[in-house]
Amino acid sequence: MLPPQLSALLLLALPSAVRAVFQDEVGHIDYHYELLGVPQQETTFFHRPRRDEKASLLYTLSDVGVLGAVNPKTGVVLWRQLLNGSITEGGGFARAGEGENWVASALGKSVHAWDAVNGRNKFWTDFDGEVKDLEIMEMTENERKDVLVLFDEDKTHSTVLRRLSGDDGRVVWEFKDVTKDIPLQVSNNVEKVFVISLWGTPAAYNLKVTVLDTLTGKRVDELVIGTKGDVHGKEDVMFVGANSAAPIVAWTDAAHKHLRVNVLGTKTRQEFMLPDDTVSIEIHAPHLVQSQPHFLVHSKTATGNRADVYHVDLKTNVITKAYDLPLLAGPGAFSTSSSGANVYFARVTEEELILVSSASHGVLKRWPLKIEAGKGSAVHGVSEVVKKDGPGAEDSFAIRSAIVTNSDEWLLVRNGEVSWTRPEGMTGAVAAAFAEIPESEELAKSLEQEAHSNPLEAYIHRVKRHIHDLQHLPAYLNSIPTRLLSSVLGTDVTSTEGELVRDSFGFHKLAIIATRRGMVYGLDVANSGKILWNTRAFDLNGGRWNVTAAHVNDTSGQIAFRGSNGDFVVLKTDTGEVSYWNPPGPEVLAQSAAIVDHDELGTLSLPVRLDGKIGDLQQPGVVPRNTIVTRNPQGGLNGIVFTADGDVARESIAWEFSLPKGQHIANIATRPSHDVVASIGRVLGDRTVKYKYLNPNTIVVAATDDDASTLRVYLLDTVSGQILSVAKHEGVDAEKPIECAMAENWFVCTFFGQYTFQDDSAQSIKGYQMVVSDLYESDEANDRGPLGDAPNSSSLGPIDNPLGVVLPSVVSKSFILGAPISALQVTQTRQGISSRQVLAYLPGTHGIVGIPRILLEPRRPAGRDPTPAEMEEGLIKYSPAIEFDPKSIVTHERDVIGVQKIITSPAIVESTSLVLAYGIDVFGTRVAPSFLFDILGKGFNKVTLIGTVLAITAGVVGLGPMVRSKQINMRWQAPM
Repeated sequence: MLPPQLSALLLLALPSAVRAVFQDEVGHIDYHYELLGVPQQETTFFHRPRRDEKASLLYTLSDVGVLGAVNPKTGVVLWRQLLNGSITEGGGFARAGEGENWVASALGKSVHAWDAVNGRNKFWTDFDGEVKDLEIMEMTENERKDVLVLFDEDKTHSTVLRRLSGDDGRVVWEFKDVTKDIPLQVSNNVEKVFVISLWGTPAAYNLKVTVLDTLTGKRVDELVIGTKGDVHGKEDVMFVGANSAAPIVAWTDAAHKHLRVNVLGTKTRQEFMLPDDTVSIEIHAPHLVQSQPHFLVHSKTATGNRADVYHVDLKTNVITKAYDLPLLAGPGAFSTSSSGANVYFARVTEEELILVSSASHGVLKRWPLKIEAGKGSAVHGVSEVVKKDGPGAEDSFAIRSAIVTNSDEWLLVRNGEVSWTRPEGMTGAVAAAFAEIPESEELAKSLEQEAHSNPLEAYIHRVKRHIHDLQHLPAYLNSIPTRLLSSVLGTDVTSTEGELVRDSFGFHKLAIIATRRGMVYGLDVANSGKILWNTRAFDLNGGRWNVTAAHVNDTSGQIAFRGSNGDFVVLKTDTGEVSYWNPPGPEVLAQSAAIVDHDELGTLSLPVRLDGKIGDLQQPGVVPRNTIVTRNPQGGLNGIVFTADGDVARESIAWEFSLPKGQHIANIATRPSHDVVASIGRVLGDRTVKYKYLNPNTIVVAATDDDASTLRVYLLDTVSGQILSVAKHEGVDAEKPIECAMAENWFVCTFFGQYTFQDDSAQSIKGYQMVVSDLYESDEANDRGPLGDAPNSSSLGPIDNPLGVVLPSVVSKSFILGAPISALQVTQTRQGISSRQVLAYLPGTHGIVGIPRILLEPRRPAGRDPTPAEMEEGLIKYSPAIEFDPKSIVTHERDVIGVQKIITSPAIVESTSLVLAYGIDVFGTRVAPSFLFDILGKGFNKVTLIGTVLAITAGVVGLGPMVRSKQINMRWQAPM
């Protein structure tokens, strides 16, 4: 037996070995989708980051607030920045100056400039108010390109325009107009700067154009353009050109019969007829001063689309129609590209890519378009056109277009051929779940038939089924060499004849992800997270899908998503085929959904209304046996139970939990649905046992008091509503994330607050903390508490004597963290034998850390060294600080941004837990908290082992006759 001191040292060394991600596992056990988000039309462009080079990069500011650069040849992300540190709902601005090596962006109240090559920040400036527009001044008095930023300051009811230096972001001049006008956009030409805003009342806004001097920012003129009551909000003003020789502003009437255009700087507006049945229009124009003042109006109908090209006369400011492009059936998109004074328009249809010049209607080039089925049709895009030089190349053009499809895919088409595709629609994920690969439908029916038969009929049916399965024996025998070779080489067998199959380790599962845009994706976990299918569950037309519950039924091979607007959809997990569909309504009807157990139906998903009630259930025989916890309108919790009343299940409130005045719920944590307990007690170093408090009907409620800057953590019994324990923490910042997680007989909470050192110094500091609490049945070892060895207990009347509720013994410890963490989750294993890890996202370093349970042990001795018995138990001396070892980062060197939630699932082997993180990026991996004690690692040299065994076998076979011959000869030798 090892000495206690040596055992403790081995335990201390264990976490670093467990946490390490070996180099040969990277890309084998994990996968990562490095995403940007769905590109926005106005913030996506090609730009040359170096003036002396012809190569350009593709830039975008997506609808989730990520600004990044992509290599247009390969589709690889070169750099990216999450602008405000969290996921956005669209918005923001991004521009680049022609020939400049930086890109400007703005979101919220911040203005940035980034190095166009590597993404490093050039300057970062925050202002009061919200940014409404950003443009680049291409022509200035000092040959420096500056940034124009338009702000709306609600506090002072002011429209503020600032000119920022392109070198360091300092304010060159500022224009401020204290009015109640609504600022829209800023534009400029060679001589003037134009601020466009809405003036008047919502019933009939007019457009006000304020003309400013480019050198001083002083007001030169102010024009009011009548709109005849067509404009009722900022969304009705469709386009304001910028950096053009003749920038324009345009709008339409409510019926989309007329297009009205004004050349900025003039008082007149010009009117043009739109095609019949026009549903919406878009305007495309160049953004360079040297480009010709031409623009294209893209008109969309219910069945097709067409375009009209207009020219602006720079001398008279008169707009004339130059030509039109014919109406084509189906969806389509247009984009603009400039080369000097030349302006090109690219048209993307379902069948071809067409290039025309803005000067005339003649088609310059056509390319057949070959987009893979399932990728959708074009919604919008940007293009880069290159005219080839040299003899005989007068009519030779090359084009590449970055297109966003209605399936939220981003793809690049080069001369009609798709070069790469990026699944940007997976960003903005709001729900996810693991699912088993479904068995065949025939097998499921056979098993169901056997389950409902008498034993003899079931036995006969099973024998017939096994005889019928013999037809698959040749295929199985043929697969043995492949399986043997894959076992020796350490590769995975992920499919058989193109079909999904389960593996013996339980690693081969499906990950189903739902996004806020109404898309659902199916990923093959064991095959590097390959996207097997994607399905649009709902067409939201720019709205948001609020998923309240995702429920997997592995028996039927289906997953159900329930939304807050009454929507409900059921899909097959292996194909994404929609089995049932109920569209969302116009109003929010539910705050959440409850997954409850049922004796006959297994599990049910019940919507919880906004008032915290579910309502009576009219389904015969459906009486949920769980107590359902919901939030009530008063900010507290209700415990809801159902009782049978004929064919109706009546709802009633069993208990209500109300918070004191000033407190509100910040976070709620529950035990995972799969939370297997391997042992009911913990064996101490002296061989006594502390019995765990394993009440499955418990939840953790974290409530903050903003005025008092306090956090109270309540432990509630969900059957009786009784408060089992409460802890108070001082100096807590409620504006920063507060998160909790729960498993087995312990829970953790993390927050930013005041930490007091547990020593004689009584010092305190502010920082991110993690508090862990263990629950036991009694303070003493070998004591089961008041319940003793009673086989049954009840939260409503647990014991007869003494009276009262059995309260757990709580042991807690606080730790100060070296960095903020969020998205807490606990690993899950099949039998609960492996030690646990707390997984958390590090928003500062964009990684996921695994914190071993041994570090989060509240019984660690404070202020003294552990005794030999405690060392044998594995306890180490308490240290208030937890620094995250780089080896504990399960994402290793990957840059994973925007993680909102982490989910885990057990594998068949006890050592391993599957992990999936989602939000902006999607990352999946496998973790082994207690190391791989039941399977061989990928680094194990099986070839050497097999070679050694074969060599020994060959040696035995070869040396056998020699040994026997020697033994015979020794018997015939005469004794000495």
